[in-house]
Amino acid sequence: MDDSFTTSDTQNAGGEPPAKERFAKAMEEAKAGAQQLGKEAQERADLYREKISSTSDEWAGQAKERASGLAIEGKAKASEAIAGLGKIVSDNAGLIEEKVGPKYGDYARSAGQSIQDAAARLEAKELTDIADDAKEFVRNSPGLAVGLAAVAGFVLARAFRGSSD
Repeated sequence: MDDSFTTSDTQNAGGEPPAKERFAKAMEEAKAGAQQLGKEAQERADLYREKISSTSDEWAGQAKERASGLAIEGKAKASEAIAGLGKIVSDNAGLIEEKVGPKYGDYARSAGQSIQDAAARLEAKELTDIADDAKEFVRNSPGLAVGLAAVAGFVLARAFRGSSD
C-alpha cells in the first residue's frame, strides 16, 4: 500500500503541517490581530476622548465668557432703565406737587433720588456681588422672593406677549 496518500501526525503528502497545526497557527494569528486591533481602537478612542474633552472645555469657556458679557450688558441696561425711571419720577415731582400738594412732591423727589441712587449702586457692583446679594435675599425671605419672581414673570409675559386682539 502506498503511504503517500495517507496523512500522518507530522506532515501530509505535500510536506505541509497537519490541519490541526494550521488551525492552531491561524487562531494565534487571529488572536494577535484582534489584540492589535483592540490596542489601535483603544488608542483612537483615547485620542478622540482627549479631543472631545479639550473641545468641550473650550466651548464651556466660550459659553461662560459669552454669558458673562451678556450679564454685564444686562446689568448696564437695567441700571440705565432704573435711573431713567428715577429721573421720570423726579421730573414729575413738580406736577405731583401742583396737583396733590407740596408734601407729595417732596415724596416724589425723594423717591426719584432714591431710585437713581439704587441704579448707581447697581452699576457699581460686580456681578458676583449681585449674585451673592440675591442668594442672601432668597435665603432670608423666600416667600417674598417667590412672590417677586411671580410678579416679574407676569410682567415679562405681558410685555412680550404679542397683540392678539
